[in-house]
Amino acid sequence: MRQKIQKLLDEQVNPSVASHGGKINVVDYVNRVVYISMTGGCQGCASSAAALKGGVEQAIFGAFPKVREVLDVTDHEAVRAVFAEHGPFHILVNSAGIARHGPTLETTPEDFDAVVGVNFKAAYFMAQEAAKGMKELGGGSIVQISSQMAHVGGQERAVYCGTKHGIEGFNKAMAIDLAPFSIRLNSVCPTFIRTPLTAPTFSDPEKVKWIESKIKLGRIGEVEDIMGAVLFLASDASSLVTGTSILVDGGWTAG
Repeated sequence: MRQKIQKLLDEQVNPSVASHGGKINVVDYVNRVVYISMTGGCQGCASSAAALKGGVEQAIFGAFPKVREVLDVTDHEAVRAVFAEHGPFHILVNSAGIARHGPTLETTPEDFDAVVGVNFKAAYFMAQEAAKGMKELGGGSIVQISSQMAHVGGQERAVYCGTKHGIEGFNKAMAIDLAPFSIRLNSVCPTFIRTPLTAPTFSDPEKVKWIESKIKLGRIGEVEDIMGAVLFLASDASSLVTGTSILVDGGWTAG
């Protein structure tokens, strides 16, 4: 099935995406869920996003249940409405996050509230809403995309680090509370990954030098490096795993 879906993408979607130097790949097909990745120029490209939404849905998801929703995760009422209309779900992978890095002495209340609102508060209540439905289903898996900064500190990242440490804390507590309902909560903690969010960091040669010196495997991460950990935690292969994190950090936190 995976090869068949990839063939559909290659025929109907990837010719358009390739014009931007990218490609959409099928990572896996598990329990009627198609997992895809975007590589190269298609990440962050508006026209490629349109190809993904229109082309992929037309090529694949007519045969599978699929929900696509534009959602402000900081709007709790909107979040509740989406879960009420489309849920319950067996799996939640929450990758919403922002960063407003800067020296500790220059943090503003506005930046603090914005980062905490998305990275911590929204993550908490997304998990809460997902768990309500999972309780009805008899179980489920919640995966938070956290950060290696949930386990260490980082320069000019006091608020960001605080929110990621916070995710690890409530994940552990929720895992205890929700275990009787067979609901598992875990996190994936990547090192620096090339995304639009991290682009400003990679534009600073001194910061790039610092990052490369800390990653023992000698390279900056790509989005594809996270996928295996997410698939593992979302699937029954991790049925005895809860309240913990997988560090995809190239050895950063090893010492």
